Amino acid sequence: MSTIRETHDNPSTPAPLSTPLLLLLAIAAGLSVASLYYSQPMLGVLGPEIGASTRMVGWLPTLTQLGYALGILFLAPLGDRYDRKRIILIKAALLSLALLLSGAAPSISTLLAASFAIGLSATLAQDIVPAAATLAAPHQRGRTVGTVMTGLLLGILLSRVISGFVAEHFGWRTMFHAAALAAILLGLMLWRGLPAFAPTSRLPYAALLESIVQLWRKHPALRLAAVSQGLLSLAFSAFWSTLAVMLHAAPFNLGAGAAGAFGIAGAAGALAAPLAGRMADVHGPAMVSRVGAGLVAISFAVMAMMPTLSPHGALWLLGISTVGFDLGIQIALISHQTIVYALDAAARSRLNAVLMVGVFVGMALGGAMGSFALANFGWIGVTAVATVAAVAALILRLRPAKARARMPASESM
Repeated sequence: MSTIRETHDNPSTPAPLSTPLLLLLAIAAGLSVASLYYSQPMLGVLGPEIGASTRMVGWLPTLTQLGYALGILFLAPLGDRYDRKRIILIKAALLSLALLLSGAAPSISTLLAASFAIGLSATLAQDIVPAAATLAAPHQRGRTVGTVMTGLLLGILLSRVISGFVAEHFGWRTMFHAAALAAILLGLMLWRGLPAFAPTSRLPYAALLESIVQLWRKHPALRLAAVSQGLLSLAFSAFWSTLAVMLHAAPFNLGAGAAGAFGIAGAAGALAAPLAGRMADVHGPAMVSRVGAGLVAISFAVMAMMPTLSPHGALWLLGISTVGFDLGIQIALISHQTIVYALDAAARSRLNAVLMVGVFVGMALGGAMGSFALANFGWIGVTAVATVAAVAALILRLRPAKARARMPASESM
């Protein structure tokens, strides 16, 4: 691999990371990544108002996740080459414009284009996490990254609660406009509060991208983690991208607020991040990742019982299963991050980029497959897609020990 000039601490910011700045970074991570999910609880009301079919509306979360995956792959490496603060501020401005365009979209085609732009610019969340790690004192780096990740995960899940409520009471366009205002305010706060960052690499852009490919080829554990978490994310997205449409139809006939309220149940998974990290330290991340994948598979499999229950009973089962699979996915994600970060301390941002590309490619595929399954086979088709994907991830994590033993010691996590 090409030699990469890096510094592990930012020489321009020797002072310890303050609590207000850490809180700002956690909020920034949560708000930016929340932009990816605002549309999901609103799909049931958005489609009829804008005159789009269920199939076309289903492409909104798909293109948003795809834009995020491509943004991580092609834009995240820039954080090693240029001042990360400048990149964060540029992305915040672009995110504001994309959200404003979504709120003013006159047609589904404009909304689809804006959704892709939201995905690209929302990758500022993936610039904020390494920024926090750089600013933190070495002995507080793990706790700092965990705090920011908690903000990010809560943003993912609580975004649905907020957007569902706002869409039902004030309209889906209001939600996008409010999100744009929040992004503008966030950019101003980061401009004032975030210090500048010295670049850690002199590699040109093409060489940075090439180094990501080399990392993928070098580390089997990285490939396993990315594919496994991608499959779990496929299941996650198949559920969330179709939930609003399913609840909007008979026998539930519920509004966008009900779909968003399920985000409260899912938020329990975000709070499991510190617990997952401690479990990985004690029992090893590979074992804990199997626990997470197994919990996801079981949670989706029991949803197959919903047609046999009353609407009230089905909603209870749906809520319990939502807690279960969100918890399992977050346990698996923290475990896979632990595995990936141990592979090469000098390339953690790019290793994380590979892992997160796997996550959001899985989410993009899950949105498309979930919409197709719902349109052709109903809710039972969605649960089948999610269950099969989760079982596949579990099978990958249950590979025989002999296969893992062939890896170098640093990779057999």
